[in-house]
Amino acid sequence: MKEKLVLIGNGMAGVRTLEELLKLAPEKYDITVFGDEPYGNYNRIMLSPVLAGDKTIDQIMINDRQWYIDNGITLHAGKKITHINRVKRQLETAEGEAFEYDRLLLATGSRPFMLPLPGRDLPGVISFRDIADVNTMLETARSHKKAVVIGGGLLGLEAANGLMIQGMDVTVVHIADVLMNQQLDKPASDLMLHELQAKGLKFLMSHETAAIEGKKRVEKVVFKNGTEIDTDLVVMAVGIRPNIELAQSAGIHCERGIVVDDTMQTFDPKVYAVGECVQHRGATFGLVAPLFEQAKVCANHLAQMGIARYVSSITSTKLKVTGIDLFSAGNFIGDESTEDLVFKDAARHVYKKLVIQDDKLIGAVLYGDTVDGAWYFQLMRDGTDVSSIRENMLFGQHHIGDSGHGATNSVDGLPDDAEICGCNGVCKGDIVKAISKHSLFTLDEVKAHTKASASCGSCTGLVEQILASTLGSDFNDTP
Repeated sequence: MKEKLVLIGNGMAGVRTLEELLKLAPEKYDITVFGDEPYGNYNRIMLSPVLAGDKTIDQIMINDRQWYIDNGITLHAGKKITHINRVKRQLETAEGEAFEYDRLLLATGSRPFMLPLPGRDLPGVISFRDIADVNTMLETARSHKKAVVIGGGLLGLEAANGLMIQGMDVTVVHIADVLMNQQLDKPASDLMLHELQAKGLKFLMSHETAAIEGKKRVEKVVFKNGTEIDTDLVVMAVGIRPNIELAQSAGIHCERGIVVDDTMQTFDPKVYAVGECVQHRGATFGLVAPLFEQAKVCANHLAQMGIARYVSSITSTKLKVTGIDLFSAGNFIGDESTEDLVFKDAARHVYKKLVIQDDKLIGAVLYGDTVDGAWYFQLMRDGTDVSSIRENMLFGQHHIGDSGHGATNSVDGLPDDAEICGCNGVCKGDIVKAISKHSLFTLDEVKAHTKASASCGSCTGLVEQILASTLGSDFNDTP
């Protein structure tokens, strides 16, 4: 008799855990999945290209319904679990149906944070979180002209860019004076601001929203400094909060997120949790790379191999915001005890800043030229002494002589476990193995076999470099 494993939450972290588990112990569990949305598992990172018209909903599906059938997984799409009875190990749906479990995996994700402003319930005030939000934006863009996006972080800028492509007149409102302040410093943000203004976006920096006003639907946004702006749509992109209500109501220990140990187990040994809903050693998570690491560890324990531990590691952000390449990692702001190496070429829209402490690289921001991001990230993770390569470091790996294990190709020096594709959690070793095993020659073939570079495309250059270095003279550039 197989044990029953139930996954609540059909998002990227939970389903990645199932994928990893099926590799390790395909016959161990009878698996059931509950998801709020009426779809298979899709790539939430790729909602922006859908909004911009570059992709369709079908193209961002990671696992369509057929995948669940092929793997013998029961999917209840659009069914909500409202109650967990941990004594009876039973779940209840909104319709009153009961389901039993032996092991439970919570991957309830996070909710967009909506500012508690007067007027936030008006029609036309939305977040940017799921397929339904994207559909609302596309519909609004057909019949209305003006949009305001509150929040100048990554998500806000992606929403603004997509709405602008759909023909709307878009203003981004940001409370700070630095765009994407989680990923960029002031000089990089200023470069970005000018580039986005040149594309047609408008910005109100250092503006705090006081209220949203309108009779039947949103008509204007009012700021604390007394000014106001007319609008037909307000998109709030001011952050996310772990979705912990279901776990809390079941008496599972939560703080800001569902508290888990290094094996991704909650305080109830039968219940595991992964993804944006968890809190691990005080930290919560919003980027996809740590979620995929958590998925691997959790699968290892569900398969009862019991050898993996999740240790929150330094994360890097590789982004392709509205056609601009960005990379940031570690402590890129620095303090009195650190030194900065800075390169800036405003005419070419290139800016690089490396932060060094005790001869080690501890932070980096790359804007416009990110080809060496993976190499810098590896130096950070390995804690490499950079004193011998310091004078040429800013110019990238191919400028370092033999002293710095220089390589003609910037991926040659990376170890097999270096992450290449953050969207799909693919390492260099996975790609090299697939190229050799399946005799792959083109970028499209690598995409099909490994999913690397199949999502946002910010790692395409690295994947092509791996192809070139693995195949040598057999490699043909994709036109």
